[in-house]
Amino acid sequence: MDLFEKEKKKIKGNEPLAARMRPRTLDDFAGQEHILGPDKLLRRLIESDTISSLILFGPPGCGKTTLALIISEKTNSKFERINAASNNVADMRRIIDQAHKRQSIDGKRTILLIDEIHRFNKAQQDVLMPDVEAGNPVLIGTTTHNPFFYVNAALLSRSQVFEFKKLSDKDVVAIAKKAISDKDSGLGKMPLDMDEEALRHLAKVSEGDARRALSALEVGALTTPPGKNKKIHFTLKVAEESIQKKAVVYDKDEDEHYDTISAFIKSMRGSDPDAALYWMAKMIYAGEDPRFIARRIIICAAEDVGLADPQAIIIANAALQVSEFVGMPEARIPLAEAAVYVACAPKSNAAYLGVESAIKDVEEGKVLEVPTHLKDANLDSEAFGHGKGYKYAHEFKDHYVKQEYKPSDKRYYFPTEMGYEKKIKEWLEKLKKGE
Repeated sequence: MDLFEKEKKKIKGNEPLAARMRPRTLDDFAGQEHILGPDKLLRRLIESDTISSLILFGPPGCGKTTLALIISEKTNSKFERINAASNNVADMRRIIDQAHKRQSIDGKRTILLIDEIHRFNKAQQDVLMPDVEAGNPVLIGTTTHNPFFYVNAALLSRSQVFEFKKLSDKDVVAIAKKAISDKDSGLGKMPLDMDEEALRHLAKVSEGDARRALSALEVGALTTPPGKNKKIHFTLKVAEESIQKKAVVYDKDEDEHYDTISAFIKSMRGSDPDAALYWMAKMIYAGEDPRFIARRIIICAAEDVGLADPQAIIIANAALQVSEFVGMPEARIPLAEAAVYVACAPKSNAAYLGVESAIKDVEEGKVLEVPTHLKDANLDSEAFGHGKGYKYAHEFKDHYVKQEYKPSDKRYYFPTEMGYEKKIKEWLEKLKKGE
């Protein structure tokens, strides 16, 4: 081993655990099966060393830069790397000039990795355009932001865009277990006794960010003193301290999940905004999908608020759309507003009860035939009289006229005196009195 190799090994040993445990091959890569699975396009491009310019985007710690480094190990091209947060246009121009010289001398192309490419403004990105279009250097841009908002359209059109998903808890647990057992790059030489619940907590709280989970694992392992048996006991308490987030009793597949969402809905139905906010906070803290929370608010707005306040379902649906657009943690704000609005709104389940009663009649009773005057007059109206005798409501006073709309007198909708529904009730009664 020469001096350079010794120094390189020393530097590697001083790197954080997350850096030391970066996979070196596609077979070791965790997650992203939708783009890196067998026979998937990106995997084929990498394995055949025929990649064109790429834009890789997704949440932190899901493997974007790691994949780029795997490409660097597999390609015969010269690999260069810069970060848009610390490098500038001059650095880019230098690499591009060297790429031109390299290609003219030995025909070797250059791959340029730009981490956090969204930090370059439009003018800086334009510098890349002519050379990326010519294929030298080949660009690999990584970003946590949606590239369709932050990367030039012209640059996007000359690149293949691949979206990375956040890692599942199962993926993060597998990565952590590998780090615990790896004696060369991981913690395998340490007498570490890892509790399964501590490992699951790190995976859950890291929210798909393997780097965060490995950092917390390393901090906990290095700062926890060995016990009497000379082993480092990595407990749930150690995990909570290492990742600075307390575990809450909340399992998405068990009773606590259903009990908490039940309490949340019943609190909104019961007009208690404080309780609704607490149960929602518990779900958010435990890592519940914000879309699931939004869906429950929408259902409550429709079922329990109903027409007592027609704005409730609009606000609830807006909260869903906004939360999907901005993502967590900011999504908690529109969700909180919607939950409070629904909790404070007047309540009526009259529409819900009405449709339930009507569905029951359709299921159990005789299916009623549509009255002839209500049938579609565009088909066979002359032969069968469809539509004849129908009275067009807008031609009458108050845009209302009495006629048969259902061959049954049974009522389904009984408006209450609550909120806006009181006005609906008064309006319907006024129409009936004028008949």
